[in-house]
Amino acid sequence: MAGAGLLALIDDIASLLDDVSLMSKVAAKKTAGVLGDDLALNAQQVSGVKADRELPVVWAVAKGSFLNKLILVPLALLLSATLPWLITPLLIIGGAYLCYEGVEKLVHDWQHRTAPEHSSQPPKLPEDLVAYEKDKIKGAIRTDFILSIEIIVIVLGTVQEADFLTQVMVVSLVAIVITIGVYTLVAGIVKFDDAGLALIERGGPEGFGRFKTQMGQLILYLAPKLMKALSTIGMVAMFLVGGGILVHGVPWLHHLLQSLTADISGLLGWVLPILFHITVGLILGAILLLLVSAISRFRTA
Repeated sequence: MAGAGLLALIDDIASLLDDVSLMSKVAAKKTAGVLGDDLALNAQQVSGVKADRELPVVWAVAKGSFLNKLILVPLALLLSATLPWLITPLLIIGGAYLCYEGVEKLVHDWQHRTAPEHSSQPPKLPEDLVAYEKDKIKGAIRTDFILSIEIIVIVLGTVQEADFLTQVMVVSLVAIVITIGVYTLVAGIVKFDDAGLALIERGGPEGFGRFKTQMGQLILYLAPKLMKALSTIGMVAMFLVGGGILVHGVPWLHHLLQSLTADISGLLGWVLPILFHITVGLILGAILLLLVSAISRFRTA
């Protein structure tokens, strides 16, 4: 009798783990688009620090990301069980902040490029570099927090019909795997140029040594272009994710997008929603930046 009970328990556990595995795969596929944005944004956020501080910065942001998940996963599960209607408004607020931050970065970059005598500015002091690094970490963790909300909500939507224990296991598993995967890739991206230098140092004038030298030179040539591309992708991703959250959360915007794409298919049918999300994100971010600037000026007047 005890043996039969034990076998039944093992069978239940195996069935539960099988369900968790299947649902985790489905949830991971649905969050793939957000993961690409998460990777681009975080690689862009941690770029620009001193070479010997890149990995410590990535590790600091990764720890912040784990803390974000530690806060968000229980909160999301609690809201899903008690106040499911509150998830969408919170998601919209996070998306709006992401759009605001994107426009703020655009304006800051434009002012930085058009500032007079920009190239003659003296290098920053070590104290400034420390503050700059802290700002980078805080900004990356804030961005991760918003993207983590969207990822967790998407995963919850995938398992909302499952029992509570399965929801807990799937959401927790996906959150952990995603965090490890994203920041492992981010670390590899920011140290891409170091790999090129290592190949050049180990290379030689002939044979395989020459091949390693050429590969190292190619990597050094591509590394800054990769970081610049990721910076641009990360900027666009802010508006794409933030605008997408708003479009899916506000019914009239969602209906407007559906009406615009109702009779369109093919490549244009795929591109148009992306452009719509980005446009909505830009407009929303610009409005919020103007409001924040007006309030700030009013307070200082």
